[in-house]
Amino acid sequence: MIRGFKGVVLAAGLAIAGFGSAQAQNTAAPATAAAPAGPQAAGDGAPTSTNIAPTSVAAPAPAAPGSPLLAQDGAPALDARQSLAGTPRIGAPTDGMIRIQPQVTKNGIRAHKFHDRILFPLITIVSLFVLALLVWVIIRYRRAANPVPSRTSHNTAIEVVWTLAPVLILVAIAVPSIGLLSAQFKPAPAGAVTLKAIGNQWYWSYQYPDHGGIEITANMLKERDQVGAGERARTDADGPRLLATDNRVVLPVGVPIRLITTANDVIHSWAIPAFWIKLDAVPGRLNETSFTIDRPGLYYGQCSELCGARHAFMPIAVEAVPPAQFAAWIRAKGGTMPGTTPAGAAAPSDAVIPQPGADNSAAAAEEAEAGNAATSATENVTVAPPTSPQGATRNPAGAGNVDQ
Repeated sequence: MIRGFKGVVLAAGLAIAGFGSAQAQNTAAPATAAAPAGPQAAGDGAPTSTNIAPTSVAAPAPAAPGSPLLAQDGAPALDARQSLAGTPRIGAPTDGMIRIQPQVTKNGIRAHKFHDRILFPLITIVSLFVLALLVWVIIRYRRAANPVPSRTSHNTAIEVVWTLAPVLILVAIAVPSIGLLSAQFKPAPAGAVTLKAIGNQWYWSYQYPDHGGIEITANMLKERDQVGAGERARTDADGPRLLATDNRVVLPVGVPIRLITTANDVIHSWAIPAFWIKLDAVPGRLNETSFTIDRPGLYYGQCSELCGARHAFMPIAVEAVPPAQFAAWIRAKGGTMPGTTPAGAAAPSDAVIPQPGADNSAAAAEEAEAGNAATSATENVTVAPPTSPQGATRNPAGAGNVDQ
């Protein structure tokens, strides 16, 4: 009995010691997590990322204290992604919000003002006016108040008003609308960063032609109960459900962006509401627009053209960062920044990416080369014509109806 009592006491002592050790580890855990000892991990259970880009051969220099940290998806860590931790989202859907998303491009701000100051007031006034007319007609011309109906067939004043009023309304809408449409398709200026978005069934791939041909592929991150072995599940730090991607597009803030879209299979559409951008991606064709992002942050969109069974699973995630962080991301991906200006700032090239059939496209270059070869100087060499044992038909020997 004494041995049994000693055993119980020993077991209780071991349990208390283990509980105290666990408490000590839990207490030390926040301090370890808060230490800026390395790059931020992009997801729960994901391995800690490094400054070695997955597409680069050699590792870049260690990150300086003020340089951006690279997350697992290769994008700069945006202050530990504080914009997604309990703060209102600017570039993503917000629960309970029914208005247009806050805009972060000049065209988007212009379009938002056009909606709020012109379209919405006009729609409200016209709707209330028509409603008032209906109510007035129902009350004034009901059978009890008007037993003998009017036989009036023409009223010149009314006909002039209901013809001119819609014309004036359409003119009031058309003038700012045409200006906005022109601004949306204004060519990008020299020094713009070129982003080529390629639609596939059902994911997006991106190229940076001005920065060493960097190419990334962005797939939607699945939920925890959907991932297979070795796959990374979506976390709250990655973004909202159905909008988070394993690789984000990284673009600089305050620098003009030239967006070029195309597709490899069917028609897709690259759309981000916060940029006021929706550009179709058509196979065999290059569509182009330009925009400038005014605020750093994370912005989400989706394919907006019905493209097949998994059309709803083609999200777009853009991380807008300062130009210095963008340059660091380019170098970490193994790319190069185009030449520099006298002031030393990055100056992306304005190289023209031709559309199919353009004068400077690959097909046009091949045709020109063939034409030059045909019209170039030739040597006067006599070439013996080929001979055939057959007649004018040039059928091979033994062919035809000889044996029949």
